[in-house]
Amino acid sequence: MARRERKPNTSLSALLREAHWGNDQLARAVNITGAEAGLSLSYDKTSVAHWLTGSRPKGPVREVVREAFARRLGRPVTSSEAFADEAEAETDTVSGLVELGTADMDPSRRAVLTAGLYSAALVLPGFTDEFTDATGRIDHSRQADRTVHIGAGEVATVNTMTDRIASILDELGAAHARPMAAAFLVSSVGPWLRASGTEDTKRQLLAAASDLTYLTGWMAMYETAHGLGQRYYVQALKLASEAGDKVTYCRTLRGMALQASSLGYGSRTLELADAAAEASPQAGPRLQAFLSGQQAHGAAMMGDRRMAFQRLQETETSLSRADGRNDAVGGYDAAAYHFHASHVLYELGDLPGSIRELTLSNRVRLPGERQGRVHAMGLLARRQMELGHVEESCRTWGLFLDDYTGISSVRGDEHFRLLRSELGRHQTVRAVAEITPRVRTVARLKAA
Repeated sequence: MARRERKPNTSLSALLREAHWGNDQLARAVNITGAEAGLSLSYDKTSVAHWLTGSRPKGPVREVVREAFARRLGRPVTSSEAFADEAEAETDTVSGLVELGTADMDPSRRAVLTAGLYSAALVLPGFTDEFTDATGRIDHSRQADRTVHIGAGEVATVNTMTDRIASILDELGAAHARPMAAAFLVSSVGPWLRASGTEDTKRQLLAAASDLTYLTGWMAMYETAHGLGQRYYVQALKLASEAGDKVTYCRTLRGMALQASSLGYGSRTLELADAAAEASPQAGPRLQAFLSGQQAHGAAMMGDRRMAFQRLQETETSLSRADGRNDAVGGYDAAAYHFHASHVLYELGDLPGSIRELTLSNRVRLPGERQGRVHAMGLLARRQMELGHVEESCRTWGLFLDDYTGISSVRGDEHFRLLRSELGRHQTVRAVAEITPRVRTVARLKAA
């Protein structure tokens, strides 16, 4: 049998020209980007030369190549652009959600998922009613499973489970709460989304499912599984769009802005935060505060001092007009406001001011928000150490350890590792000597 002749990859050549890259520069970018996804890559200019003549790297690496170009060019890059004739896989919203949740439930696949690549140039699904009939109403009959009929009870169940999972998240950490959310999405929410029901019930269920999916994505993001979190967020956007629920849609955009900020993408943070604010005409004062607070952080990351403080003022004003009810998912209160203010001041170079606002945030935080307190206390202790206030930092570390011992949190683990590292540099300080034995005890407990 004659060997099939490879065709030169002219589309990849075009991308290299657009990026003003040589083969070696692409190889380095792919190696660096791949490390974010847990891939140990060692490509060089010869590897790229092989790609240009028609060979293809493995599937996960092709995704890395596209993302490397996307970051360089500041726009999304499709599969067919980088590797001609490679089709984009498409699934309907419910199938995509169930497939994602099923993979997240599988321990053998979870490690790959959590190391998935975060895309800085992802194209987001717009807010449109995807399944509409001539009257403008959503028509789900194409995907309904007529053997099951849903009503108000199923909607209430999803909302109740979302609230319960949010409470478990606050008390015990995302490592315990997210597997529960993924299992419920697969076993109950997915089948219900395919069931028959009135148009109003279907909309309510889609909105409830979007809220739970957003929470699941937030948990993944909070535990630094950024690629996975982004995928959940995209599913939440699609569900909110099909439900006609702009509030959850814009709240998800705000969550994506927070994710971008935690990864250091200032312009993407501001872009997503602005998009969230623009998409929320029905937002009440508490959600308005939620959104403008993230805009303030994004502006500070871009060095826009005037806009950052203007948005912070808007946040404070909106929060002052909010009623006493705070949502379990995506809520916003005084602790969140001071936390945003701390981020703004830190980005603008005011470390003492940042510490002051973080202290205020911890002072007004609700007692049950243990996961949030672990992160905030860890951050405060690190900034106190950065300022050279070692004894104050040790006192804060003590409060951090009070909560950290009873919670499962990747961010808490990161703070703890940094604590141990910092303590090693200040062994002559009395406060360090006093807290070191407790740190060793906690380390043994966590290792067990």
